[in-house]
Amino acid sequence: MKHYLVGGAVRDRLLGLEPAERDWVVVGATPDQMRAAGYQPVGQDFPVFLHPDTKEEHALARTERKSAPGYRGFVFHADPGVTLEDDLRRRDLTINAIAEDEDGVLIDPYGGRQDIAARVLRHVSEAFVEDPVRVLRVARFHARFAHLGFRVADETLALMRRIVDDGEIDHLVPERVWKEMSRALMSERPGVFFDTLRACGALARILPEVDALFGVPQRADYHPEIDTGVHTLMCVDAAARAGTSLPVRYAALVHDLGKGLTPAAEWPSHKMHEHRGVPLVEGVSARLRVPALCRDIAVVHTREHLNVHRVRELKASTLHDLIERLGALRQPDRFTLILQACESDARGRLGFEDSEYPQTDYLREAAKVARGPQARDVIPLGYEGAAIGEQLRLRRIAALRDWQAALPRESA
Repeated sequence: MKHYLVGGAVRDRLLGLEPAERDWVVVGATPDQMRAAGYQPVGQDFPVFLHPDTKEEHALARTERKSAPGYRGFVFHADPGVTLEDDLRRRDLTINAIAEDEDGVLIDPYGGRQDIAARVLRHVSEAFVEDPVRVLRVARFHARFAHLGFRVADETLALMRRIVDDGEIDHLVPERVWKEMSRALMSERPGVFFDTLRACGALARILPEVDALFGVPQRADYHPEIDTGVHTLMCVDAAARAGTSLPVRYAALVHDLGKGLTPAAEWPSHKMHEHRGVPLVEGVSARLRVPALCRDIAVVHTREHLNVHRVRELKASTLHDLIERLGALRQPDRFTLILQACESDARGRLGFEDSEYPQTDYLREAAKVARGPQARDVIPLGYEGAAIGEQLRLRRIAALRDWQAALPRESA
């Protein structure tokens, strides 16, 4: 049997990047031979094994044949007669179809190194159209490598449109869509992922709520970029530049969905869009089975982002209630994530990419002030039950009022 390093490990090294993991293809072996050599079988759909020492994945070379719609509709064939070239041919992109043998020699039958040099994402073969996941993968690789100058080949984008037009994209299960989307959101240029999906028509099928934002105008004095869809992608890119976590980036993506429901007669104003957007965020999160933390941060950010933007205009009682809704008193970690999402929204605007956002410091300080009065200060005074909470609220509002009064006029 022969072992070949394949895929991302080879590609990333050629790009001068540190590979995240190493995958191997084994040619000329049977499952029984792999087990006899101490490899642990883990594959469900086709033979994949873990190396007894490194625990790296070793898959038997295989071919595949389309047997039904969707990304699971394949019959796989693996036996010692399958060649390395056969295995590489079934891969999505040429840059992922390069192998390296145990002596360090590269095997590149489909021009992957040439496409790396040209910074092109190109499909390996016409079999590309058989797997709708590849639409998401190409978009994700585009987002990951856009900062290096990569683009999608015209002929590959045409095949992606064909997959969408043929309805294959509609067979993707929510878990797989979220897996690819979440990985793309954590890339350096996540906005490119959604732009690429839009270019091939897939965004309208997978995330119609986001696709509906393109072409919807906003007030130019607040949003010089004007287009709501453009603003949305600027927000996720701003979140990426700040190095934020997945919940923040997801919240940045969906926070303005309510603007897609604004009647055209009201454009470019979008009154109450934050309230209209909450059911949409909840619906998208449920449909894609988004993790609970991502969903919760996105819902609060959608509902409250305008209040955070104008926080310095709020009187003490309104400020107190906002602080509570943001979780600042009981869930400080979530409070931080929501503030980061609001910063991404503010900086996701043309000409405001590096702007200051003093609302963050203002709210953090206000939260400290509000945490001052505690239940232990109220209980000895004889209050019981709900009266304890009400007295605590009044004391916290009073503390915030005094704090606001002491601030310099330009900070209040």
